[in-house]
Amino acid sequence: MTSQHTDAPGEDQTEQPERQGPRPLAFHLASALSALGGSMVALPSSLAGKIPSDTGWGAEANEFARALADLANEDLMPAAGKEAIERLQVMLTGIEAYRRHPYQRDLIDPPAVWQHGSTRLLDYGAIEGASEKGQPVLFVPSLVNRGYVLDISARRSMLRWLASKGLRPLLVDWGTPGEEENGYTLDDYIAGRLEAALDAAVKLADGRPVPLVGYCLGGNLALALALRRQADISTLVLMATPWDFHGGSGMHTKLFAAVSQSIDAVIEGFGELPVDILQTFFASLDPTLGLRKFRNFSRLDPDSDKAADFVALEDWLNDGIPLVRDVARECLIRWYRDNTPFKGEWVVAGEVVDPRNLDLPTLIAAPASDRIVPLEAARPLADLIPGAKLISPPSGHIGMVVSSRAKDGLWQDLLNWLQKSF
Repeated sequence: MTSQHTDAPGEDQTEQPERQGPRPLAFHLASALSALGGSMVALPSSLAGKIPSDTGWGAEANEFARALADLANEDLMPAAGKEAIERLQVMLTGIEAYRRHPYQRDLIDPPAVWQHGSTRLLDYGAIEGASEKGQPVLFVPSLVNRGYVLDISARRSMLRWLASKGLRPLLVDWGTPGEEENGYTLDDYIAGRLEAALDAAVKLADGRPVPLVGYCLGGNLALALALRRQADISTLVLMATPWDFHGGSGMHTKLFAAVSQSIDAVIEGFGELPVDILQTFFASLDPTLGLRKFRNFSRLDPDSDKAADFVALEDWLNDGIPLVRDVARECLIRWYRDNTPFKGEWVVAGEVVDPRNLDLPTLIAAPASDRIVPLEAARPLADLIPGAKLISPPSGHIGMVVSSRAKDGLWQDLLNWLQKSF
């Protein structure tokens, strides 16, 4: 049984459908087959050291080759076929173990202090062990994935940890778009929903400016909000936030150059961008990830904390929400394909979003091993925002906020920065 996010506090989570596996399952299986088949074809080149390991596929091919390195030439291909089948079977065993794992997310959302349509502002000052007298801090997650990645489980919750340290985190929970949101643009979300959420946060702070924290694409929304409302914000933190969408490996650019017209047709046909299309795009950035992580999961003790952490994160990954039509086109075509923010062409409510106009203490946290937002994609914000401080946690895009090292890493860095802003 799997737990899913509840759109209302206290909703019963005991009856849940069985997990179907990582979404979209067909893509993960096809990618695994392709990687294993490619590893067999590339075996001579891998053994000769000619395949670079700086991509997920290259690393998989070379690791595959190392497992066969001691065999004679005439034994290589039969052994490679057997090795590929065994690796696929181990992956399938891991997927089945994930599907049947008993973990359920049992955290109840804190109460909402503000709501409009599908969007709520969740008050972590109201949870046990926190204080409503703490300093309000407004957190803006991405519209692409649910915000409870910052509250993933009792042991891995950034927001609950910050609340225990005297802060009052306020999380924007976008919810699932409904009829009202179907025609929304980013203007509606930023100049409408986010500004209203900021008003609520400032009111809770007795009229004083509040810190603003954005994660992933939520950081782009937070930056646009900060530029519009600088007088109401004391400091800005942008975590794994892309600005040069063509920075880094260029994988995003190549993908969208190839499929942007197809994606636009899907958006037009469905009236939104479905979750599985989004999942396929992000999974395509590291096609062998599913193969690797489910093989590793199959070897874990199912009763261990490590297994529960894996399932908690995987459940979150598979609990996505669709993007409404105009937002999908803005974010996934104009941003990723056309790089409009970096070119100075992203406009919100009639004004260009220009980081150079920001006059706030700003912390940029850009993970060193981020495949989704490469360091080269996030670093330009540190160059453009006057006086911005850049830190680069030794982690990946999601690991920076949920890994076992996050508490002593980014969480502590974030707490230190926010406390200086009071």
